[in-house]
Amino acid sequence: MISEKLEKIFRNASEKERRLLAEASSVASIALEGVKRDDGNPFMNHVISVAEIVAGEIGLPVPAVCAVFLHEAFRVEREGLKALKAQFGAEIINMVESLNRISEIKPKETGLQAENFRKLIVSYSKDPRVTLIKLADRLEVMRSLDNFPKTKQVKKSTETQFLYAPLAHQLGLYNMKSEMEDIAFRFTDPESYRLVANKLKAGEQERKRLTDLFVKPVEMALRKAHIKYRLKSRTKTAYSIWKKMQKQQISFEQVADLFAIRIIIDSPQESEKELCWKVYSIVTEFYTPDTKRLRDWITVPKENGYESLHTTVNGPQGSIIEVQIRSERMDEIAESGHASHWSYKGIKSAGTLDTWLEGVKQLLESPEKSNPDMIDISEMDEIFVFTPAGDLRKLSKEASVLDFAFDIHTNLGLKCSGAKVNGKLYSIREKLKTGDVVEIISNKNQKPSLDWLNFVVSSKARSRIKLKIKEEENRAAATGRELFERRMNNWKLSFDDDLISYLVKHYKLKSISEFFASLGNSSVDIAEIKSLIQNRIGEESSKEGLEGADLKSAQTKSASASSSASVDYLVIDERLNNIDFKLAKCCNPIKGDDIFGFVTIREGIKIHRITCPNASRLIENYPYRVQKARWRESATSTSFQASIRISAYEEGGLGRQIMDLVAGFNIPMRHFSISGSKGMVEAKLLILIPNNQMLDKIIFNLRKLKGVKTVSRISNV
Repeated sequence: MISEKLEKIFRNASEKERRLLAEASSVASIALEGVKRDDGNPFMNHVISVAEIVAGEIGLPVPAVCAVFLHEAFRVEREGLKALKAQFGAEIINMVESLNRISEIKPKETGLQAENFRKLIVSYSKDPRVTLIKLADRLEVMRSLDNFPKTKQVKKSTETQFLYAPLAHQLGLYNMKSEMEDIAFRFTDPESYRLVANKLKAGEQERKRLTDLFVKPVEMALRKAHIKYRLKSRTKTAYSIWKKMQKQQISFEQVADLFAIRIIIDSPQESEKELCWKVYSIVTEFYTPDTKRLRDWITVPKENGYESLHTTVNGPQGSIIEVQIRSERMDEIAESGHASHWSYKGIKSAGTLDTWLEGVKQLLESPEKSNPDMIDISEMDEIFVFTPAGDLRKLSKEASVLDFAFDIHTNLGLKCSGAKVNGKLYSIREKLKTGDVVEIISNKNQKPSLDWLNFVVSSKARSRIKLKIKEEENRAAATGRELFERRMNNWKLSFDDDLISYLVKHYKLKSISEFFASLGNSSVDIAEIKSLIQNRIGEESSKEGLEGADLKSAQTKSASASSSASVDYLVIDERLNNIDFKLAKCCNPIKGDDIFGFVTIREGIKIHRITCPNASRLIENYPYRVQKARWRESATSTSFQASIRISAYEEGGLGRQIMDLVAGFNIPMRHFSISGSKGMVEAKLLILIPNNQMLDKIIFNLRKLKGVKTVSRISNV
């Protein structure tokens, strides 16, 4: 049985399509009976949710949804899948096989290879719908992340940030991309997430007030011009705000385009561009635009199909507001992509959907190109190959085993004598293909030869081979020169450059170095040289050439930086200077922290960090009791309590190192404990410090101690 949501989405589908969908769902239900997720719920719930995203949010038709069910049914046990080709057709089965191959990819927790992994997914996705299905699968996983174990939460979040969110962005699936990023941000950096999320909540009412002030004159003008419209406000996501703060090194309050107002017009497609510019004129009649920030994506849309007119204006009371102007059609595409546009409208436009899918394929395979011609997967100039440990390597098409060895390490390439490719033995000449698992076999007696240059294709391999051959030639030349000079002494004969040039010419060699190398490797017999030299000995006088030595010099640069700023104790906003306050024990704020005051019923004002675990609840449920707070700028000797947790590998003397480090800062320690199990130790300490700058220094230095894995600030010991 298919879900009610899928029934509703495909209520207008043909009887054949509906039957096919029911059959695919039934196959998955039988195969996954009894299989559970980490939280104990049936795994089939995940499959149905992914199918609903594919159909409802991305807008793909029945074959893609059938592929979701069959992929999950045959992801582990592949036996029997090909037998279903007659029932479901080659189109669906091919998608399933591609999804199964992608499921075998195990990306490591690093962004360094993210682009390679994205390209590998593409190379497995001959049908562009496969990539879209994979994105839907990851979105469902992220939405369910609270039910996963902690280790999986961080792993899945890291993969999503580096791999799947950029892929969604590249395809214009902005809602999906933003949702993935924000969920991942919450799990990978909860402290920073709370900082941004709580500040967004704290400023929500102010943004609403500015929005109301901004739209009032604009709305009147739009009605007067008889333009049908609707307004939508959009606040930047927590992750995009944090990313901007880090990139520009600014505070939350300095983020200019914190939120945007979207004016969406109801217009026929043939006149929508003209009407968008008319709305732009109306907006700029009331507010001064920043012409440097005008973005015209309606005249020339982005390659992923995004269309909109963006401008930034100076709004009421000195506010800076981004305005986005677009039609209903443009908004639907911008929200969820072209496929969802046609699904939303209920229009059966297979041609238009196919065109969009072709565009998806074009973007996946060659994002830097803009022409609409399709590029066949087989024509891609790259292949992706795995090491036995699962590391992914990108190589040029036609790359050999030897190219792969050099890509791993130069020394491995120089000693490479063959490889196991997918468990079978092959020579160094064997050409590799995407998905191969390659284990290099080396031999310490192996030496490179000029023949290697006939089948390697990478510039790294070619340059290293040439360099090594040159080194071998230089070594042989040094041996040959030493042999030549020794024999000349034995024969009591003298020589000069002209004589050596004569010998080079006689043996038809290209250089003096090649002549000496030939002597060194015995391809020229030293015994022949004596008679040749005696023929020349009386004709020329001896000259001795000296080679000059190159002088080397080095320069050093130094830079110094100093900073001085000291901020002091806390005052509540000027209207409440004389009201008593207390520092909240749930988060122990320290001078320099971003803070706010909260008016309690019996204990006056309590000061919380903006990242306090309780901050979100207080700001959301009691906004009228929240007061602005800041640290006084005059100096003081007040100390604050700070608690630190240290997780480390078991190392002898770690406790003493921690105590010595803290003592080195002349910081009083009120509490210290350390415990361990299974090769790991956890230390907790409570110290008195003057400000959070000192806390940052201590944490920074603690992280450098041998064996330390993580150091974090906690609310209490």
